[in-house]
Amino acid sequence: MNSVSTREVCAWIASTLDVSSFSDYCPNGLQVEGKARVSHIIAGVTASQALIEIAIARGADALLVHHGWFWKGEDPCVLGTRKKRLAQLLAHDINLLAYHLPLDAHPTLGNNAQLANVLGLVATRSTPEAENAPGRVQTTGPGNLVWLGTMPGAGTLGEVAARVHTALGRVPLIIGDASMPVQRIAWCTGAAQNMLDDAIVAGAQVFITGEISEPVVHLARESGVGFISAGHHATERYGVKALGDAVGRAFDIRVEFIDIDNPV
Repeated sequence: MNSVSTREVCAWIASTLDVSSFSDYCPNGLQVEGKARVSHIIAGVTASQALIEIAIARGADALLVHHGWFWKGEDPCVLGTRKKRLAQLLAHDINLLAYHLPLDAHPTLGNNAQLANVLGLVATRSTPEAENAPGRVQTTGPGNLVWLGTMPGAGTLGEVAARVHTALGRVPLIIGDASMPVQRIAWCTGAAQNMLDDAIVAGAQVFITGEISEPVVHLARESGVGFISAGHHATERYGVKALGDAVGRAFDIRVEFIDIDNPV
């Protein structure tokens, strides 16, 4: 089986995702150092105990995740579940690689781009600067993380919600009249409910994200903009899988995506 330097993999991902241009809530890249070389990577959404145990059982050299550790504002003490997770990685010399906002934002491998592929969303693009060159995706919100576009074949909020239900395999929470007409759609995976204001200003008729909070319900109702809460985990399964596949192709190493269900 082919193997590659862990540092080389990290450098390739950092360049591909343009990691240095992001100010994030956690460190992006190698969060826990393990083996110097890797030949088998387990990819997943979150660096949970369950994913660690699968990596150990399958003899993997590294974990590649979207939700890693060491978030700003967390208690930094290594106690309880944090101690157990970290101890197992260190005992088995397993690397932990995590990429948060850079993976959300990437124009092809990112969560927003991959969710668009899954749902049949077509991103609106700015006028290309050069003939036959693809224009940039139209975005809004903090860090330009909210994408804008359309869903061909779905003309109402109910039809958009049905597409989400079928594609993601879970029933979304819908705020708004199912019969309301929809043309312009905004979306941002994960916990982007507080970006509804940005979607409204951008002229969207519906906003798709992962989570919802109590004040957002009132904002959606009062603004007349439909809101679809499709699940944090459900909307963010696809970016890390795409990234893992790209790493596997780039270095000819084994990368397995493991989807550990999460109802949130």
